[in-house]
Amino acid sequence: MSMLVKTGFRQPSILPGFGLSFGVIITALSLVVLLPLAALFLKAASAGPSEIIAIASSPRTLAALRLSFGAAFIAAIVSSIFGLLIAWVLVRYDFPGHRFVDAAVDLPFALPTAVAGIALTALWAGNGWLGTWPAQYGIKIAYTPAGVVVALIFVSLPFVVRSVQPVLADAQQDVEEAAALLGASRLRAVFGVILPNVWPALLTGFTLAFARAIGEYGSVIFIAGNIPMVSEVAPLLIVIRLEQFDYAGAAIVAALMLIASFVLLICINTVQSWSRRKLGYV
Repeated sequence: MSMLVKTGFRQPSILPGFGLSFGVIITALSLVVLLPLAALFLKAASAGPSEIIAIASSPRTLAALRLSFGAAFIAAIVSSIFGLLIAWVLVRYDFPGHRFVDAAVDLPFALPTAVAGIALTALWAGNGWLGTWPAQYGIKIAYTPAGVVVALIFVSLPFVVRSVQPVLADAQQDVEEAAALLGASRLRAVFGVILPNVWPALLTGFTLAFARAIGEYGSVIFIAGNIPMVSEVAPLLIVIRLEQFDYAGAAIVAALMLIASFVLLICINTVQSWSRRKLGYV
């Protein structure tokens, strides 16, 4: 029997073609991801240290970044809660219109973001179908930061549903029935049996929803109002600088978003890996 010897970082395998496939992967990764990111940072660095510090520390940039990341975080949390409930209903219950609801979950994937933004604005405006009720109490949704959160929930919700739904479908209900026979209450069965198994998938859905919401532009600009220092998101600020032919300034704001997103996603993935190890998935 022949023995496979590990050479360098290469894992032993009986299949040929490692060098060719690895080269194709590195080339594709460089062309699609690494080179554009390098060009972005080079363009931002061309502005000089003083301009980089001035743009990065300006109140308008900080307010836009704070709204983008804060609204994305809130939207991801809300999407995680309701996405888990929707996935649970779709998996565990059969009801009239089940297929329609299941297909409607994917609507934000197929719907153009501009159309979604116009529809949400019409619904949540002061004279809209949904916006009329909070407007009676002096609460505005459209053209405020709350409208940004609403738009981000709309575009990020499917990521949570589709991440959690397969896990719930594969879960064995006899474990839940055993917990009920042993005297566990419904609340204890949910937090002690169901959520530990769903938690890694739910955290994955939260990560995808958060990442999707950070860079959302099309649906936000219609409902946000785009008021500087109030309801202006960072992607819109980048577009404004591009329209002013301030390419270096736009690159600086984009680089700040990239760095902050990368750090946050690393933290979330670290928590996800820790939870998987704790639950025995790896």
